[in-house]
Parts: sequence; structure tokens; C-alpha cells
Amino acid sequence: MVLSADQIYSTEDARRLAQRRLPRLIFDFIEGAAGREIGATRNQSQFDTIMLQPRVMEDVAERSTATGLLGQQFGLPVGIAPMGMCNLVCPDADRHIAEVAKAFDIPVCLSSAASSTIENMGDWAGPLAWFQLYFGQSAEASLMMADRARDAGYETLVLTVDVPQVSRRIRDLRNGFTMPFSMTPHAFWDFATHPRWSLSTLRNGAPSPKNFTGTDGANTFDRGASRAGANWDFLRTLRDNWPGTLIVKGVTSGEDARQVCRLGADAVYVSNHGGRQLDSVPPAIDLLAIIREAVGPDVPLLFDSGVRSGEDVVKALALGADFVMIGRPALYALGAGGAPGLMQLLTCFAEDISVVLAQLGVRSIADLGPRSLFPSPVADQTRRQAPTPLHIAAKT
Repeated sequence: MVLSADQIYSTEDARRLAQRRLPRLIFDFIEGAAGREIGATRNQSQFDTIMLQPRVMEDVAERSTATGLLGQQFGLPVGIAPMGMCNLVCPDADRHIAEVAKAFDIPVCLSSAASSTIENMGDWAGPLAWFQLYFGQSAEASLMMADRARDAGYETLVLTVDVPQVSRRIRDLRNGFTMPFSMTPHAFWDFATHPRWSLSTLRNGAPSPKNFTGTDGANTFDRGASRAGANWDFLRTLRDNWPGTLIVKGVTSGEDARQVCRLGADAVYVSNHGGRQLDSVPPAIDLLAIIREAVGPDVPLLFDSGVRSGEDVVKALALGADFVMIGRPALYALGAGGAPGLMQLLTCFAEDISVVLAQLGVRSIADLGPRSLFPSPVADQTRRQAPTPLHIAAKT
């Protein structure tokens, strides 16, 4: 049984320790998903059906996990996905994420619903900080939040489009999870039986979404509000107003991916929100080949949902992703052991990726492709060769 953060050797180790240390209400908020949670389970189990093809007698003594994406170079093909209210798992979680991201030279994407401000994350992570935008109360309010990120120095904006309405998450309903917290008798007992978490949270103050503030200074965040305003017209307007890199997150359809590109997005982020929005959603990993075929070889694809190891990262890259983001594993690790826990888990990911490269007979991330899979979809082509390229409309 895992006893401390330095004994985390896998995401499952981090998960078990986090489950012991966190109140059930908090752990279920992290792990829970829509409906019966079949979609979230399928995201993970589908990775087990994907096999890789080892190659032997290659010179792989020296390997590199460095990766280029959208004009930036990163130490790993892995980043931290946007997640709301990370400070629920431990005090200063967002700052810890930024520190670990800098240590590994990987991007960290701050959620609109983060428990730290846009400005603070910009200071902590510098050029590694990305900002994820949810559509807010109106188009004007949403554009103002994007302007705020621009003024804070962010160069990469991630528009999330797969949450027109927050789903019913059964665990949260059963546990009485609300934002802000409502101290029910059930919650009181839950917190009382987890004194380590409760005392540290009490000392540092209850987390709350920090980027939604009205003119009177009151917090205006409404977790259940409609976000259906993130439509095609809004994407056009956002593209006209945002001067930097624009990524659209939550795409699961090839047709939608092509339209996203036509409207000037710089990259497509393939994700089913970790199964947290629609229980019947297809496994995210099955969508990569479909969307790669739809957009052609030159459009950068980011990916998340169901990734639990460095080997999973390699599988996603071989199937057409250019970069992989992780969400729940990072929160498990933080809940298990704060910054040291996250540092330990990302070390595991980095070592896994490097070892798998060696087993596949390749020395770099760029060498991965269909030939790394078993059976190979097309034995004599790389993933950079694809159907008719999509000509992305020039930005004006």
C-alpha cells in the first residue's frame, strides 16, 4: 500500500493515496463523471485495446522527449489540462502546478474557474501559462476575460466548447457538492474525519473561483449557468479579437474540427471532457484518427481524456496527436502529496515515455507514427502523411 508521495509509481498509486487523504466530497468531485460514468471508464479501458509494435537492434541509447508545438519547445509532449478549483485538493495547488510545470518545461492551462487569478498564474508560470476560456454571462464578458489574459501576458488561449450546460454528476448530487460550499451534516462529518485536509484548508481559506468578480467585488461564478453562447459566431469574434495562438477544446467530430480550422483556430483539442459531460460519448482515443483524417496532416492536434501513463501518451501520439494533456492524474498526485506528489508522478510519466521510445526503436517524439502501432494502420507511411490537407483560412 502506498504510504507517501515518494512511493508513487503510477497514477493508480496516486489515486489510492488521494482517496485516503481527501474527504469523499472532494475526491468524488475529482473522479466523478456524467451519468453512470461509463464514458469515463471507457476512455481508460480503450487504451488497453491499443498495442504497440516493438522494434529491435536500433540505436536508441540516446533519446529525447522534447517536443515542438505551436512555435514553442517543451521538455515533454505532456501538459497540464485546465481544471477548475484545483486548490480544493490542497492549498496553493495552482502554484504547485506552475512550479512543477517549470521544472519539466511543460505548459499549464489555467481554467476560467480556477481558484487562483489569471494574473497570479501568469506570474508563476510565465510563458508556460495558457488560459482556458469558458463562455461567461455574455459575449462581452467573455471577451473581457480574454482581454484580461492578454494584458497579463498570456499568448495562448484555449476556448472550451463542449459544456453548453454542465451535466448532472451523480456523485456531486449525492454528496451535496455545491459552489460555494454548503456545510451540511454529511459534509461536516466528511471533513471532520479528514483532519489533515480540513485543517490545512481552514488555515488557507476555503477555495473559490477567483476570476469571476462583479463591479461590487462579489463573486459572480455560477457553476450551473448555460455556456451555450460558445457558438460559431462567438468563435469568429474571438478569433478577430485574440492576437495570439487560439486552440479550440472539446472537439469530437471531424466535421466540427474542419469548421474550427476554417474559422482560423491554430489547433484542435480533441477531448470528451474526461466523460464528465456525456456518458454515451465515444472513447476519446478512438476519435484521434477520425479527426486527423478530417483536418489533414498539418493541423496541430492536442488530446486528453483517459490518459493514465506515459505509455498512454505514446499511444495517443502514434495515433495522430501532437501533444497530450493530463487532468485527473495531476489532481490525484496533488491530493496524494502536494507538489512532491505531482513531481513524482510526472517523473514516472517522463521515464515511461523514454523507455517506450526505446522499446519501439525510435529516438524522438517526431519518429512516432502508425508504424509504432500493432497492427500498423498503414505500414509504410508516417502519421504526417494523411488525406487531402485542409487549407486553413488566413487570419485577417
